[in-house]
Amino acid sequence: MNTLIARRPLLRQKLATVTAALTFANAMHIQSIPMWVGSSNNYAYLVKDDKTNDAVIIDPANPSEVTPVLQKAIKSGEINLTAIVNTHHHWDHAGGNKKLQGELGLDKLPIIGGKDCEGVTRTPGHGESFKIGEGIAVKALHTPCHTQDSICWFMQDGDQKVVFTGDTLFISGCGKFFEGNAEEMHSALNKTLAALPDDTVVFPGHEYTKSNVKFAASVLQNEAIQKLQAFAENNKETQGKFTIGDEKVCYS
Repeated sequence: MNTLIARRPLLRQKLATVTAALTFANAMHIQSIPMWVGSSNNYAYLVKDDKTNDAVIIDPANPSEVTPVLQKAIKSGEINLTAIVNTHHHWDHAGGNKKLQGELGLDKLPIIGGKDCEGVTRTPGHGESFKIGEGIAVKALHTPCHTQDSICWFMQDGDQKVVFTGDTLFISGCGKFFEGNAEEMHSALNKTLAALPDDTVVFPGHEYTKSNVKFAASVLQNEAIQKLQAFAENNKETQGKFTIGDEKVCYS
């Protein structure tokens, strides 16, 4: 991947102690929903403001795996689903939008994402913000390269900060340049995402860490990469366990 410039290294000393689930002390709750496990290893993410139960679902590409989770949460009153949010238009991220709307009986559910996403109803500009419920501030970060409509979503609730990166940034890797070039990916990684606070937790669109770090270790050898490789070998899921600061330390 293109090197993220090191600023204030925040690599956690004991990566194995990072908890798998993220239920924040403020009002932001994130649930990972694995899809196509064993093949493309995608993630959809349900993000809820616990104060209001307002929620969005990010990249629900495979309704057969996502719809039951949402139906249960809606029926129990745990969530009020307010939007589908997409990171980019590829079918394995945005291809389930309309089917999900139909299965939930929410044909008018807003779809927020890039201009080429299936059924999109709103495309925020770069840096434009909106809220989930009362507490979660969401900012659109345009990161064209993997696709020209790629958007990373930075969310903050109090001191908790996360970013949903789709196929732009993975843990220890980046997406293919399907619609862009190296200059665009360099800007996405080293300018747009590197400008986020170092303690911003990364939620990528796929579970690719094990293969990514295997390649990284073949060309770079430092303590941070060795720790990351050990963690990936012993944990099937790595989403939500590493930060922008960790990426900078690994590739500084």
